[in-house]
Amino acid sequence: MRVAVLAGGRSSEHEVSLASAEAVRAGLEEGGHEALDVRLAKDGSWSFGGEPLALEPGRGLLGADVVFPALHGPFGEDGTVQGLLELLDVPYVGAGVAASAVAMDKVLSKELFARAGLPQVDYRAVHPWDGPMAFTTPVFVKPARLGSSVGISKATTPDELADSLQAAFEHDSLVIVEGMASGMEVECSVIGNERGEASLPGEIVVNADWYDYESKYEPGGMELVVPARLPEEVREHVRTLAVEAYRVLGCAGMARVDFFVEEDGRVLVNELNTIPGFTSTSVFAKLWEASGVPYPKLLDRLLRLALERLDRERRYRR
Repeated sequence: MRVAVLAGGRSSEHEVSLASAEAVRAGLEEGGHEALDVRLAKDGSWSFGGEPLALEPGRGLLGADVVFPALHGPFGEDGTVQGLLELLDVPYVGAGVAASAVAMDKVLSKELFARAGLPQVDYRAVHPWDGPMAFTTPVFVKPARLGSSVGISKATTPDELADSLQAAFEHDSLVIVEGMASGMEVECSVIGNERGEASLPGEIVVNADWYDYESKYEPGGMELVVPARLPEEVREHVRTLAVEAYRVLGCAGMARVDFFVEEDGRVLVNELNTIPGFTSTSVFAKLWEASGVPYPKLLDRLLRLALERLDRERRYRR
């Protein structure tokens, strides 16, 4: 297939997206597909081959059979680009507009998980206009609508909490404060449309105090152990919860679901990412590789899921 791979974007995760897109293009070409390098600049402009790219509804995108958004963060992973691709009426890999927007908002997604009865750490949303709030430290403070651990910090004292909130508000007007879980960090990849299919869960071994930006993207920052060193029944519970979280948010195509597993075996859902990283150090594809699905075959399945989803949705568009 002819695949337009979207790279870059306006968010602070621009450089991570470029690395993800490079890996996606290489994997597509290894699988026999033609990969087109479409760049989204930080100013919002689009280009192909160094030339400006005009987008016209009904004309598709460079004659591509499928679009692969390898974008992370706002203006790429949050439903905005997905909405544009809907207007262009082209199939694209990953979740639709609503699921993308909900998953990008950590507060909203946690509210939906809570309503569905999924176990989580304690959390609270904080706005700049909120008055003084009491939290039991240690906690993690996060911009509510960013990814890749950008703007996240750990606070162990009230003074650190005040500094962490200030730092997080530099990235977003909505911040989430989460209680700290002391258990193992586990991640599970999911693919599928109506029915999600979960990979083997992987254990994240971090060579730092916590799983920050450098740990995620610097070589040697983390080690992935697959399958996670957990009892079989706990691993299966992780897979079940991953598929359920995927269903609750209405995902399609792909996602990565992150968990904490406490010492007593209790599994807590942390968050869901609708466009997980595809760099050389990223977990999503490594989990599928360990589950028997090599990278080029995984990309091929994602392309076909995109085609299937658009074909199904066109039946209801009149």
